[in-house]
Amino acid sequence: MATPSYKRIMLKLSGEVLSGDKKSGLDSSMLDFVAKQIKEVSKLGVQIAVVIGGGNIFRGIQAERYGLDRVAADYMGMLATIINAMALQDALERKHQVFTRVQTAIEMQKIAEPYIRRRAIRHLQKGRVVIFAGGTGNPYFTTDTTAALRAVEIGAEVVMKATKVDGVYNDDPVKNPKARKYKTITYLEALQKGLKVMDTTALTLCMDNKMPIIVFNIYQPGNIKKAVLGEKVGTVII
Repeated sequence: MATPSYKRIMLKLSGEVLSGDKKSGLDSSMLDFVAKQIKEVSKLGVQIAVVIGGGNIFRGIQAERYGLDRVAADYMGMLATIINAMALQDALERKHQVFTRVQTAIEMQKIAEPYIRRRAIRHLQKGRVVIFAGGTGNPYFTTDTTAALRAVEIGAEVVMKATKVDGVYNDDPVKNPKARKYKTITYLEALQKGLKVMDTTALTLCMDNKMPIIVFNIYQPGNIKKAVLGEKVGTVII
C-alpha cells in the first residue's frame, strides 16, 4: 500500500459540487461519488476533515443583491451548509459505513455537535470523518475562510480545495482556451495577480500559517487519493 504524504487533511468542497449536473439542490449520484472518494482516503489511515459550502442551496452574497439584509443572508447561507453536511454524512455512513461527526458553528444540538476544537481532534484521531458546517458562525466570512481557519485550528497539514477545474489558471479557462495553468504558485503571487482561488482572508490565513493549498478537479475519479499520496494533481499554492 502506498504511503500517504499527509496524515491529516482539510477537504474543502463547494456546495455546487453536490448538485452535480443540476443547477441547484442535491444530486444523490454526486453525493455517492464524493463519499466513495473520501472513503478511499479514509482507508489509507488519513484523518479527514471536510468543509462544505452552501451555494447549491443558498448563497448569501448573491441574496444581498435582491434586497435581503447581508447579515441575514449570510446566516441563511450558513444554514444551507448544514443541510449539505447532513447529506454528506448520510452518504458516508449509510452507503459506505464510514463513521462521521458533523460539528456546527451555529449550535443545533438535535442534529449535530457544536464545534469544539479538542473534540474534533479526538474524533479525527479515532478515524472519524469530521464535517464542519455553519461556516465560522459569523457573517461576512466565506466557507473558504472557514476551511483555512479550521485547518489551522485542528493542525491539518494541507487544505485540499476540490473544484470544477483542474487547477489555478492565469485566466478563466472556460472563456479563454489559451489560459495557462500553474503547477505551483506562491500565496503572494495568487494575491497580487488577483487569482480567484480563495478569498483574500483565506489565502492570507494560509500564508501566515504556512498551510499549503492544493486546488484540483473533484470530477476526476481518484483525484483526492492522488493528492493525498503526493501525486501531481492540480495546482499547489505554497
